Amino acid sequence: MRLAPFASAALALLAAPLIAQTAGPLPGAPDVARAHAGTYKVDPGHSQVVFTLNHLGFTEYTGQFTQPTGSLTLDPANPARDAVDVTFPIDKVSTTVIALDEHLKKPDFFDAAQFPTGRFVSTRIRITGMNAVIDGNLTLKGVTKPVTLQAHFIGAGTNPLSKKLTIGFKATTTVTRSQFGVSYGLPIVADKVDLTINAAFEAAA
Repeated sequence: MRLAPFASAALALLAAPLIAQTAGPLPGAPDVARAHAGTYKVDPGHSQVVFTLNHLGFTEYTGQFTQPTGSLTLDPANPARDAVDVTFPIDKVSTTVIALDEHLKKPDFFDAAQFPTGRFVSTRIRITGMNAVIDGNLTLKGVTKPVTLQAHFIGAGTNPLSKKLTIGFKATTTVTRSQFGVSYGLPIVADKVDLTINAAFEAAA
């Protein structure tokens, strides 16, 4: 019991630098005026492609592809030039179960050896305020299909770590996995899959 005051004081000292770093307004803010024209690159460490589907009628199960790469071209004065390109490594698939991660990389599912990446490339972007409709092509397991993303602008500002202008979006869509040759477990594991791209883009220069 005598250690309790010491432990409390130690925790307070350890937390002080963190509190100091996070005090004040956030570096990024949902202000479209901060989203300047330019070319941006995906920040792999703070971006992810998330998938969610119904498992056996019991749960909504979620996994993710980590460390995506890609680019964003933004030109508020000429929206026809706007473009998004995101590639995600299949080998970086991650769930809460290591054995499942390994199975997802096999031919039953995504076949990472033969098809090492998935990719979304935009064909048209329509921006309205904080939101955008992004038409494009999704390629998965060697199959390319048109999809439409519903995107929402999260925020923009200077990242205090990289010192670069950063823009963040969340984009969602729903796909039918069997159309991409991913049919294992049907029908007790759902065919409909919700996809979410959480992406931070940093200024390229």
